[in-house]
Amino acid sequence: MKRLMVMLYMVGVVLFATQAFSADKEAIAKNVDAVVAAINGGKGAASFAADAYTPYAFIMEAEGKLIVHPTLAGKDLKVEGMPIYEAIKAATPQGEWVKYVWKEKEKNTYIKRTNNNLIVGSGY
Repeated sequence: MKRLMVMLYMVGVVLFATQAFSADKEAIAKNVDAVVAAINGGKGAASFAADAYTPYAFIMEAEGKLIVHPTLAGKDLKVEGMPIYEAIKAATPQGEWVKYVWKEKEKNTYIKRTNNNLIVGSGY
């Protein structure tokens, strides 16, 4: 009986975590979509604050220069983290999730291209 209770508890935790994870992904995509829509509507990319979103959002030129980022704004992502640039440059106007490894941790980032070819992303 004790084993059954432990198993039911573990199943409950997994189900709860899966729902929370899904909600987080939806919130991240919604934030990125809103930033892209604002830029496509004429708002300047540099007017966004990276830390206005949780998790932070970044805006990058297609060639790799980060316009908005909490610590790397103004830097070239090809120099700072080529594997990340390689994953992120695949952004499309429809938006998509990409995975890459940064500092020995797997990262998941939702990325989307603006009409003027900027890349907006956020993830965990």
